[in-house]
Parts: sequence; structure tokens; C-alpha cells
Amino acid sequence: MTHTRRAFLESLGVAAAAPFLPLQAEPEIVLHNAQILTMSAAAPRAEAVSIRESRIVAVGRSSDLLAAAGPRTKRVDVGGKTVVPGFIDAHSHPGSAGRRHLREVDCDLRSIDDIQAAIRKRAAETPKDGWVLGFKYDDTKTREGRALTRADLDAAAPDHPVRIEHRGGHTAYVNSRAFQRAGIDERTPDPKGGRIDRGADGRPTGRLAETATEAVERLIDAKLTREDYRAGVRLISERLSRAGITSVHDAYGTPDDLRAYRDARDAGDLSVRVYCLIGHWHVPDLIAQGVRTGQGDDWVRVGAMKMTCDGSISERTARLSEPYIGRPKDFGILVMEEPALYERALAAHKAGWQLGIHANGDVAIDIVLRVYERLQREAPRQDPRFRIEHCTLITPPLVERMRALGVIPNPFSTYVYFHGEKMKEYGADRLNRMFAVRTFLDAGLKVTQTSDYPPGPFEPMMALQSSVTRTDMRGNVWGPPQRIGVDEALRVGTTHGAYASFEEARKGSLEPGKFADLVVLGRDPLTADPSTLIDIAIERTMAGGRWVYEA
Repeated sequence: MTHTRRAFLESLGVAAAAPFLPLQAEPEIVLHNAQILTMSAAAPRAEAVSIRESRIVAVGRSSDLLAAAGPRTKRVDVGGKTVVPGFIDAHSHPGSAGRRHLREVDCDLRSIDDIQAAIRKRAAETPKDGWVLGFKYDDTKTREGRALTRADLDAAAPDHPVRIEHRGGHTAYVNSRAFQRAGIDERTPDPKGGRIDRGADGRPTGRLAETATEAVERLIDAKLTREDYRAGVRLISERLSRAGITSVHDAYGTPDDLRAYRDARDAGDLSVRVYCLIGHWHVPDLIAQGVRTGQGDDWVRVGAMKMTCDGSISERTARLSEPYIGRPKDFGILVMEEPALYERALAAHKAGWQLGIHANGDVAIDIVLRVYERLQREAPRQDPRFRIEHCTLITPPLVERMRALGVIPNPFSTYVYFHGEKMKEYGADRLNRMFAVRTFLDAGLKVTQTSDYPPGPFEPMMALQSSVTRTDMRGNVWGPPQRIGVDEALRVGTTHGAYASFEEARKGSLEPGKFADLVVLGRDPLTADPSTLIDIAIERTMAGGRWVYEA
């Protein structure tokens, strides 16, 4: 799928949005009898909101806004329920996740036997020698207490090459036929930035980490159509709306993803606003076409250039300064070295692109900060809003350097709750400095709420509970010094996400002139028991003045 410069820019709708409507215009909708948490410092609470042509025209008392309503205004009694701005997931993979839900085996299962059964069923539906693909496998969540092996996959699909990706997205598990296709055996060296796991006999176990997965991935012919892309967006858009998410930052998009979001928008299938970060290998061509961060319309916009420095937290491949607990020689993996990061970052920075670099471990974060510091010395820009994707394990000196640059950290928000069983591999001391939302807020940094879905669940109420309690689903507490208040967690999940995409004047709070993106909650999170936040129902979601989900 290719684009001329003119067609590409037109497809993104780079024309300016319509001006804000005057307050005296008759509203189309008035939501009243509500407890509105506006996230506006000027007026943090309200009872009603008036909406016209996708935007908020007034926020205030029910009596005032109802009195200003006209004969055609639709009046919606919220019944005293709590209303908050639509949640913004500032790092996720919605487009690719939607496509994968449509064509791959969902391996979010609780036993290896169940995973084998699902693979066996898909293999029976797949021509011999055709690829069987799966995703969302999690090695610590199966009853057997061990990882998948090539023998497990050989038994499930002996006549097909199999690739099952860990839900973290940085490791894959493959069978013997896949190894044969890729030319990988006991003599194959680890690639730079990757690892082929081997048993005591020297044979690959089936697990490939980081760049080692590329030898297999390049063999898989996806044969996806334009309609496949749009269908994936439609599916994931519906799921996000059901969870109360009205905006999402796609953390590793392509020009084809941008077109899929635009196709879904044109077909009425897009119910979330998308800020699409672009993988660095596509950016030189886009720069040549005149494309840059921020271009787009109210629904689909070009985001930052994305690169990856190190590995994964959930897969325990992040690059750390001290080894993993129980693995004294394992410090994790650097995927991309500093010179390569700098070279690609410099060209994009000079061309006006925002930068977002994945860095989990403290070693990787240090590298990324050196790159950003050098860019501002050599090619300074006003308000570049550098992002560090995940930014998991920090130290006080790293935070101070982030503060000096105004870096936006985007840590995992549901990981403590959902991936708690993995946290023991980092140790109590490091957990006090991981997913460090309290530290970031205290430093004045605009930390965001992110899921990284599929790696983490995207439900915002799980994110709130995880950030507020730092307690996993089994009741274990991880890093209690990083707890934050519910009001702070709401702000992180709304206004800060808008700031991370340069859209704080357009969304993130419920104020006149901003998009009518909001959520009606079943209970008030400010008065709820923090250990029950995850159970608060999303009753309605509105995006652009339109109900996109109603329970």
C-alpha cells in the first residue's frame, strides 16, 4: 500500500478543524443531574454539560444549562452518576491487535493443554504446511508452571510451522517446522540484539527473544487486504469504547495503519481518536513526502517516530544495570545501540517529528536520555515533548534528567495488578522504582496511563486500581511508595494523555471548546473502596457528542 504525498496528506485530513461554536448556539444535547469530574483546575466539579457538533459548549449547573437549552435540544438525565473525561490510552497497539484477533489463535489460556487444543483446532482448519499463528500467550499464567517448548508445539501441529507470540510482544515460541523454515539449529549464533534459548543439549528450546524472532517473522506471509485492516480497526475500536477509552496512541503504526484508521473513520467504524506513532523504518519516506507529527484531523493524527532500545518487562528481557533475581548473569537485552538510535532520531527531530523511544530498564533509559540531551544541544527545539515509552525502572538521577528535558514517561498502568506474579524477578527494591507514577508526578512530569495492549489489559479501571493500590490480583503489594490517589490517577489517564500528543487544548478535560469525549461510570471512583475500582462499570461512552457504547 503506497501513497502519493498529496493523497496521503488528504487522507489524513490536514485541513484545520472547524472553529469552536459560540456559547449562545442552541445545544444538541444537555447531560444533566450528573456528578461531573471535569479535570479542569478552574472548575473541577459540575452538574451538567451542553454539547453541539461534537464539542462542549458549556459546563455548569443543571438549572443553568437546561434553561439555556432550546426546543430541539435532547435532555439526558444521567441519574446522579459520575461522569469523567474519556480515558486516553497513551501507548497501545490497537490496529495490529484488532487484526490478530481476527486471524490468530488467542492463547490467553490457563494451561498448556488448552493452548495445544486451540492450536490443534486451528491446524485442522489450515492447509498442510500453512502457518499456524497465535498471540497473547503468557508463560507465567499456565497451571503447568513452565514455558511452552518446541515439543509442545510439535505435538499440537506436527504438519504445520507454528509461531506463538508472548503477549509481551518481544518473544515467540516456535516448533521444529518453523525452525527448519528459518534455518535455525544448534549451530545458529544469537543475532545482535536477540537470543535463541537453548537446552542443556545445545538445541533451541523453541523460545526466541527480541531480534531472534525476525528470522521467523519474515517468513510469514500475512496476505492482508485493505478490508482486513479496516475490519481489525472496527473490532478493536468497539472493545476500547466498551472500556471507556475515547483516544489511543498506536505505539508502532505504519502508513497502512493510518489508512486503515482513515478507512474506518470514513465508514463510521472508528469510535476512538488515534494518535499513530510510526515505526522508524517508515519515517524517512514520510519525511520526503512532507509528513510530520501532528498532521491529521480530529480522529486520526500522525504521532511520534517510534524506536526500541531494549527488551520487555513482562518477558524479563529489559536491559538492567543489575541482574534479574535468580539469574546472576542475565542483565537483559539491548535491541538498538545508542549510535543507531541517535542517527535515526536526529533526522526525524530536525524534520519536526516528536520522538518516542521504548526503554524499560535503567540502562536503556540512560541511553535514551543521552540521545535526547544530545539532540537538544546540537539541534535545539522548543517543546519537543520527548517521550520515553514504558520508562519502567528509574533512579533519582534519571528522573532529574527527565525533568530537565520535560520528558513524558509512559509507564505500564495495569502491570502491577495483572503481571504481579512476574514482579518477584525484579525484587522489592527495584519495585519501589518501577512504574514510578508517584515519583514522576512529584517531579512535575506529565506521566500518562498506558496498557501496551496486548501486553497489558487496556481496561482503565484496572489501571486506576493498579496505580492506586499497587496490589496484584492475588493481593500482593509491589512498590507501595509509588501509590497515587484516585484523583491523580484520573488526571494521568485523561489530561496527561492529551498533553503527550500535543492535544491538551482539544481534549483530556471537560471544558468549553473541547471534544465531547466522556464516560458515565457506575460508581464514583473517588468514594469507592480502592480495592474495588476494577469493578466499577462503564455504563456509557461518548466520543464527539455521540454515544459509542451503552451498556
